[in-house]
Amino acid sequence: MAKNENPPVYVMRRGDALIGEMEADREWIRDQPSDQRIKVSLHTGRYPPRLRFYFSFLKKVVDATGCAQNANALHALVKLETGHTNPIKVKGFTVLVPASIAFDAMSEAEFETYLEAAIEFIAGAFGVTPEDAFGRAA
Repeated sequence: MAKNENPPVYVMRRGDALIGEMEADREWIRDQPSDQRIKVSLHTGRYPPRLRFYFSFLKKVVDATGCAQNANALHALVKLETGHTNPIKVKGFTVLVPASIAFDAMSEAEFETYLEAAIEFIAGAFGVTPEDAFGRAA
């Protein structure tokens, strides 16, 4: 986000109205002058707990198997192995580098697809599932 941008305001649809999701969102809306036109870009938001689950799972896999130096290193491998990459040309050769899974880089639906592929790869390569890692259905 550029330094002069405001942080996003999240809303929930209730009938035909959009209501601020958190008190801070509602406060920002209340602070706007009445009858002022506000530009809104609509798209569904990402689900932060799912991203926290992913990184927690990666850490548990690293702790259980020693397969990587840390969760971020495993994360880079998972992105490469699942094909979540960007091609870069270097001296006539195409090199695949891990792509971003940041909130602004993919939708929640795209992240769900990525997460399923990541879990499948980790289970096949390292023999650890979320159920193994957390001792319950994830």
